[in-house]
Amino acid sequence: MSITAADVNKLRTLTGAGMMDCKKALTETNGDFEAAVDFLRKKGQKVSASRSDRENKEGAVIAATTPDGKVGVIISLNCETDFVAKNDDFVSFAKKIAEKALQHQPSETDALKGLTIDGATIADLLMEQVGRIGEKIDVNRYEILRGDNVVAYIHGSNRMGVLVSMNQPADEPVNAAGRDAAMQIAAMNPVALDKGDVDATTLQRELEIGKEQARAEGKPEEMLEKIAQGKLNRFYKDSTLLNQDFVKDGSKTVAQMLDSVSKGLTVTAFKRVALG
Repeated sequence: MSITAADVNKLRTLTGAGMMDCKKALTETNGDFEAAVDFLRKKGQKVSASRSDRENKEGAVIAATTPDGKVGVIISLNCETDFVAKNDDFVSFAKKIAEKALQHQPSETDALKGLTIDGATIADLLMEQVGRIGEKIDVNRYEILRGDNVVAYIHGSNRMGVLVSMNQPADEPVNAAGRDAAMQIAAMNPVALDKGDVDATTLQRELEIGKEQARAEGKPEEMLEKIAQGKLNRFYKDSTLLNQDFVKDGSKTVAQMLDSVSKGLTVTAFKRVALG
């Protein structure tokens, strides 16, 4: 297929790789952007870890919990412009949707849109907003998390919301540690909670990339598996929450930070929703 300059520039923006490298990656993968990212990584390119956050749509993300902390929700109410996203009425509408979600705890987005606020369904209110404001407005994401002690965190003027479920009852030190863990999730975007939570497809992908990187460096074939396993351990440390270095104190992992606050304290699950 024909690779356009716009395609090359888009991949460059997403990954931070050089123009010629991006063009070659797209050519080799027939314009498949995800495959092109993998191609760049296999060739040893340092691909931006935040690439998925660079095409953000505008809107407001609200994270909230029930008074007893047993249930948390995140909703992302999306619009087209920053001007609308920062409007007080728009943010207030997002908060009303989150409150309704907490009251009824629907399992998915369509069920949420079927709930009513002041006699009108959320779906109808969304259409009303579209007609009044003139932008596409919708609930783009909805997540719910249940647990013994769920902590909510909103990052960056309603641009991201995080929920974490803690395994110990709420008190100030435990909840403060939960907020620290949520801030870590917001900043570092882990793909999973711990090593055993990474899905098999991701593991296989990382192993194959590790082998190709080692092969490109001229390592002998019999060493590729061992080298790839070593790179996988690095992936676990960079990409799983409990094994990441704690951003506030790099001498500890997140797991060690939590345990230092209260013996045995840990995160059992999390949700992260960012605009985009």
